[in-house]
Amino acid sequence: MKKTQASNKMKNVGLFFATFLFMSALILTSTQSKAQPTKPWVAPPAALAVKNPFAGDANAAKEGKKLYVTYCTPCHGNTGKGDGIAAASVNPKPADHTSDKVQSEPDGSLYWKMTEGRGPMISYKQLLKDDQRWQLVCYIKTLGKKK
Repeated sequence: MKKTQASNKMKNVGLFFATFLFMSALILTSTQSKAQPTKPWVAPPAALAVKNPFAGDANAAKEGKKLYVTYCTPCHGNTGKGDGIAAASVNPKPADHTSDKVQSEPDGSLYWKMTEGRGPMISYKQLLKDDQRWQLVCYIKTLGKKK
């Protein structure tokens, strides 16, 4: 009984946090200037060379999916196409994680982008541990196979 209550409590905390992030993104985008970065978002060369310590690890991708549902789906959607419930209010639009462009990016680039953030994409440096960001990269790489 206690285990179920604890599990439900954790789900509620996760839902609260996802809602908080979504609302924060809406407030942030409504207060920002319409002029958003127009340059392509390119990671620095040093980030491109960083290797994913979890590359090819199915368990890491599984854990990444759990994180994705909480932190990424509000903007990127359930299938990663950039069509989440907050996508309409975000400029520039969220990336399509299933696209060839995202799928061809080195893991280090994706990791750097979610670590640093830009424009409406927040930085996850303080919210997620290094391993969790790498797990997200592992999951994002599986989305190209589900097109």
